[in-house]
Amino acid sequence: MEIDWLEPEATARGSVIVIGGRGERADVYRRFARRIVFDGYRVAVVENDSAVIAGIVADAQSDIPLTVIGSDSGAVAALTVAIANPAVTGVVAAGLLVADTEALVQDWDGELDIRSACPVHRGVLSTVDALEPGSLGHKVPLATAETVALVDVPVLVVHGQADAISSALDVLALRSSLRDARVVLVRDGRHDILNDVSHRSVAAEIVQFLERLRLPDTPDIILRDSAEALAQ
Repeated sequence: MEIDWLEPEATARGSVIVIGGRGERADVYRRFARRIVFDGYRVAVVENDSAVIAGIVADAQSDIPLTVIGSDSGAVAALTVAIANPAVTGVVAAGLLVADTEALVQDWDGELDIRSACPVHRGVLSTVDALEPGSLGHKVPLATAETVALVDVPVLVVHGQADAISSALDVLALRSSLRDARVVLVRDGRHDILNDVSHRSVAAEIVQFLERLRLPDTPDIILRDSAEALAQ
């Protein structure tokens, strides 16, 4: 299966592979991919298929950082890829699945409410072949403390505060098992956090993470604690 890379206008600062979640087609992440490309990164979006993921990892440029971003079951797949492949320099796990949940989706409107409050994204999901309705009830591998402890590259976890599929508290409980991790909770965010109403802020946070991977030995450019910054 041939995968197209979206290329930035200038020299690429890094490669980014985006892995979709349960039942999602690649087009679901078109808006997110374009935003990351705009900031200078080459991006490929793939469905959660191990053979396809292995092929696109092998196809990535070897002379620039490679980050794998996954949502839902794709987040677990991204962590797994990082464990198995030394070419991966960082992972972004969005809407990470950490515990079995009863199927909460009773109808299509209910699934949309769980996924996102963004009207544009809900419109994308409602188009033909965007995803498999009811797929949030499918059983898939979960992230465990034992698994994430094997990840030895930097990880950014982005999670919705109001995620009804995967509790933010359960995700925070895994933080201590990750060797090098930053966990960001998005106020009122739902499960499809890369495509929720806060998608611009989430993309900006991810770009900052990508920039830190490019320059791993330099301090953060954005000083969030002004008092601490002035004391330095």
